[in-house]
Amino acid sequence: MEHLPIMLNEVLDALSIKSDGIYVDGTFGRGGHSRAILNQLTTGHLVVFDQDERAIETAQKLSLEYPNKMTIIQSNFEHLNEKLDEYNIKGIDGILLDLGVSSPQFDDPSRGFSYRFDTRLDMRMNLNQSLDAYQVVNQYPFEKLMYIFQVYGEEKFAKQIARKIEKQREIKPIETSFELVDIIRSAYPSKVLKQKGHPAKQVFQAIRIEVNQELEVLKSVLDQAVNRLNPDGRLVILTFHSLEDRIVKQFFNKLTTIDVPSKIPLQVLPTTEFELVNRKVITSKEEELESNPRAHSAKLRAIRKR
Repeated sequence: MEHLPIMLNEVLDALSIKSDGIYVDGTFGRGGHSRAILNQLTTGHLVVFDQDERAIETAQKLSLEYPNKMTIIQSNFEHLNEKLDEYNIKGIDGILLDLGVSSPQFDDPSRGFSYRFDTRLDMRMNLNQSLDAYQVVNQYPFEKLMYIFQVYGEEKFAKQIARKIEKQREIKPIETSFELVDIIRSAYPSKVLKQKGHPAKQVFQAIRIEVNQELEVLKSVLDQAVNRLNPDGRLVILTFHSLEDRIVKQFFNKLTTIDVPSKIPLQVLPTTEFELVNRKVITSKEEELESNPRAHSAKLRAIRKR
């Protein structure tokens, strides 16, 4: 399946790109958003981050089309400050974080992200890290498995699934995605199975979040990102999970809200250093949902430094 950048026009509007600005795409993926940003730059520059080797190869090819306009950094965006300092890059006019897993990663059977392919359990975005889905499924204790299924996957049958996994791995390790799917399916009452979509969706999501520590990485980058912004700079974030969106929403609200005691008279209301670009969360338009099913869970939030 072709990789389609989610909410491309909305992202560009939220970034409000200046042709001479310095921008960061913290999740290059397959470069759809990056290419669109580059097309609006004249003397500006784009810094791209990605920990996936194939994404870096794609970025290197794109950089040939835009000579001297790109800096490519193979790293997780949680190292934003450290890496930008290495390249002596200071103030940023816009930062984009697209937190979704790219279509090529999902559609590559060898990566183990999808329950649609029978392959070894993996799910690593960074193939150099040691923790993978196989270790999570086969080595995590029952209580920890239940927790990540409940919290990261919002799975109602987390306890039953974790117990089934625990019993199965006493017999032999669970090695492939289809083996795991069969175990998940066996934990569901037949009545629920008939009413539900794919039974493994939420558990696979939970394991992927755990393997890549996605929520902790997101929390670690937020302060780094806003502290890098120039005046009028924007931080734009695309989320695909309710927990991610909640973290971003609460962080943005904290930066844009002033608690003023109601009994204190004020001649001039104080202002915050940051303001929301849009009061309400932005979701994909109907035409995009029809052409790109992966846009259904996407939410866009943006903040601007005054």
